[in-house]
Amino acid sequence: MTGSTEPTDRRIGALARFLPVGDTAFAVEFGDRIAPEINALVHRAAAVLAEAAPEGMVETVPSFRSLLVNYDPRATSAATLQRVLGDLDLGETVQGELQRIWRIPVLYGGEAGPDLDAVASATGLSSDEVITRHSGEVYRVYVQGFLPGFAYLGDIVPELDLPRLTTPRVRVPPGSVAIAQRMTGIYPVASPGGWRLLGNTPVRLFDPTQSPPTLFAPGDGVRFVPVDAQSHAAIQRKVAEGAYVPDQEGAA
Repeated sequence: MTGSTEPTDRRIGALARFLPVGDTAFAVEFGDRIAPEINALVHRAAAVLAEAAPEGMVETVPSFRSLLVNYDPRATSAATLQRVLGDLDLGETVQGELQRIWRIPVLYGGEAGPDLDAVASATGLSSDEVITRHSGEVYRVYVQGFLPGFAYLGDIVPELDLPRLTTPRVRVPPGSVAIAQRMTGIYPVASPGGWRLLGNTPVRLFDPTQSPPTLFAPGDGVRFVPVDAQSHAAIQRKVAEGAYVPDQEGAA
């Protein structure tokens, strides 16, 4: 006799374990690996907790596979809050499907991607093969952090799994498309950074005057689309005029 291996108990307490983090926080850990279905549970739990708003909870901070819960010890205790959270139901099965897929134009190589040739040399691929592999995947927005609007996108193909630079750059230009280990990402503003730069996109990822201020959301997908210098410049002008929104896959 066969049956589904999906857990029938969808309460947080049945799907996760609670780990202490200092005197005013604890982690709700849904797994020990980075995977879309685990990450989807994290963000589902964050939404459920935001709606439930249990007494004493201050905020939640999602990561790849766990949710940090900060609380006010004057209003509640970790044990009390964990009992409340443990009984909250996450509802239907979460498979980690992408909510929407953004098509992000990228000018690869040259000044836009100064590490492209070095990545090609390190991997034994040609520069064109690196571009093909990097732009041939749809990446999941696992989590945002480090900088406002910086999304950790995964997973890159194994051939491009390289460590961060030994010496980080003092300044990485905004829009730089980069890779590090299993992740790829886009620097939304100029900042220091140690990821390997493959190219640049003119798309604006963070605008504090907009609601929401970030273009991507957890559960979105991102596909990088190679463009030439002329197209990059044309899109850059449209972005400056506020007249450009990236295409979404499947949209007319």
